[in-house]
Order: sequence, then C-alpha cells, then structure tokens
Amino acid sequence: MPPEKNYYRKGFGLQHEIQADLQAEYESAIVREIRENGYALTRGEVTIRLAEAFSFCWGVDKAVSMAYETRRKFPDRQLWITNEIIHNPLVNAHLKAMGIRFLDEDAQGRRLKQKAFEQVGSQDVVILPAFGASTGEMELLRAKECVIVDTTCPWVSAVWNRVMRYEKAEFTSIIHGKYQHEETVATASRATRYLVVLNLEQAEEVCRYILHGGDREAFLHKFAPAASKDFDPDRDLVRVGIANQTTMLKGETEQIGKLFERTMMRKYGPEHLNEHFLSHDTICDATQERQDAMFELVRHPLDLILVIGGFNSSNTTHLQEIAIERGLSSFHIDSAERLLSAEVIEHRDLHSGAVVRTEGWLSRGRAITVGVTAGASTPDRVVAEVIERLFLLQSEPQVAGTAAP
Repeated sequence: MPPEKNYYRKGFGLQHEIQADLQAEYESAIVREIRENGYALTRGEVTIRLAEAFSFCWGVDKAVSMAYETRRKFPDRQLWITNEIIHNPLVNAHLKAMGIRFLDEDAQGRRLKQKAFEQVGSQDVVILPAFGASTGEMELLRAKECVIVDTTCPWVSAVWNRVMRYEKAEFTSIIHGKYQHEETVATASRATRYLVVLNLEQAEEVCRYILHGGDREAFLHKFAPAASKDFDPDRDLVRVGIANQTTMLKGETEQIGKLFERTMMRKYGPEHLNEHFLSHDTICDATQERQDAMFELVRHPLDLILVIGGFNSSNTTHLQEIAIERGLSSFHIDSAERLLSAEVIEHRDLHSGAVVRTEGWLSRGRAITVGVTAGASTPDRVVAEVIERLFLLQSEPQVAGTAAP
C-alpha cells in the first residue's frame, strides 16, 4: 500500500465545490421528465421507452467526482490518468480540457503502444481509473513517489480480493472476461496462475481438456494471450476458482461457474469438490440492474432499440446482446452525432466491432416506439441528446418521393 500521505481513495471532501459543474455537464432535464413520467415520453409520432436502470452507476459517479475533486485539490500540479477513467468519450474529453493528461496517449492525443510512465514526476498526481491498475503499474507509481488518487470501483476491488484468496489457497483463477480489457488486466495481475475465458464456448473447451486431456500445445497456442506466464493446463487446471470481469453478463458467468463445478465433480467426485473448485458471485449490482432493466424493456413492443455508450464499453455491448438475442432491431451508438439523418445511422457492429453505417433505420410516416438504454458509464446528458435528436429527425419533412420503410 502506498504511503498514506501520497495515496487517496476517498476523495477530498470537495463535493460541494464540484457539484454545479457535474450537474451542468452530465445531468439532463428531459431525462428527469421521462423518469417522472413512468419512463415513457411521446412527442409527435415517437414514443420513447427508457430502461428503468441506465446511465452512471455509483462506481462511475464516484470515479468522475474524484477526478474533478483532484483538479480542485491540486490546481497547479500536472495531473495524469493511467488510461480512460471510464469508457465514455464525453467524460474523457472533459478531463482533457481540465488539463489532465493520459499516460497511454502522446501530447496530440494519439494512442501509444505502451503507457509512458517515464513522464511522471515526483510532484505530479496520477489518477487510477474506475477499472483499477495492475500491480506492475502500482509498483512503478510507488517508485515515483508521486501522489496517487485511486478511483477503483469497489466491485472491482472485491474481485481482486477473491482472486487473492484463490492465490493463497493455490487455486488457478478462471476469469470470465476479455483478456485485453483494463479491468481484467488489473485483476489477472493479482494472480500467479490464471486463465481468461471470453464466453461459455471457451469455458466448454477448457472443461473438455480437464476431463479428457488433449493436444497440450494446441491448447496453449489458443489461450496463450489469455493465460499466465508458463501456464500448464495439466498442472494448473487441477484446482480452479471462478472470478469475472464485473461487467460481463451475469447469466453467462453463472453458467460458466456451474460448468466448472460439474466438471470438477465428474473428475474428482462430489466428496472432493471443495478441494478442486471454488466460486463466488462478483458481478456488480449496477451491471445486474442494467441487464435486468434491459430484459424488462425488451418485453414491450418496440420498433427499434438504441443502446448508448462508449464503443469500448463492455457493459454496454452486453446490453445490446440482449436485444439481438431476441431478434430486435438495435444500434449501439456513443453519441447523438451518430444519428446522421432519418435515413442513415452510424453505429458499432456487435460482431466485428467495426463502426458501420445502416440505411433505412428509422421508420417514418407512422407512430413508432423506440427503446432506449445506456451503459453504466454514459451520462444522462448524452442520453438526452440522443432522444432530442431522434425527435428532431422524426419530425422533419420527408424528401419528396421517399416512401416510409
């Protein structure tokens, strides 16, 4: 743990000084109106149905508030952040406008191949994002003797505690997540032995190896980027504990946990299960609430769904998966600017990850109902801008000769 004088985890008691800025930049009157109206609002031929849980979660709100407080606390010092504080372009742009520089970008905002910790001086202040920081990054910062402001989400810290318990018991951590994601990188750094599985399909492949063995080299080749150094499936899959990236789909994490439990029971017998398998639910409440609200939203008759959030936001992409699994027309956008016109929308394709354009996305000339939700790192203001843009596009006169889809 860094020296207390250089390490801050609870903010600086300056909430009253930053409240006006946060309200002006991130809150919205129209979103409040929709909430107060039973999460629905009709203008003209468009009815908006808003998910009953969306937008900033408590952990994100805490992280953003702490960043604003840090700028007030240290007005004359150079402030850094190890990477995006949350996955939202508006919030990160505001931090840059406040003079906070990102260690994974150069002075022109271009992404670097690796974080430039050498730029940090002993009098500088470094903010850790809501995703946390790896143990290696923490060691580098301790050596700098700089001020550290830690905004790590408590739910992420809870996963770390679980992984460290597995470590102490000499269990390998099976982490349900995306191995490149900042949170999973930070979590994996707290384990000597780990394997990251993206989904149930990969988990099934690992479990088949546990039960039946297989081509060890092919296994290592496939999972090399997602495994700990010198990982040996014949040695390191004998005792496993389940952990997860906090923003994954809870249902899938539970399925993966039950799959490994059944596998270890078959392999070693029920009487020896506790010697070979450990598990604990570490999906955060906010993620679960937003997923539950999305499941409820898709019960309504909807013409389309707009899912709003940063394109690199894991919890946002999982919200869209719920819509796609039900065959509903849905678009993942990060801002109102992606609604290019009533004819063309720019959005992230769930499967390829590419930003693409779709024509004929908005039905006009008839009443439509649009479901709207947002990831846990999306401000109400961004949601409001999307809704207002949608109302505007639907009310514009159609081009002569253009038929409604």
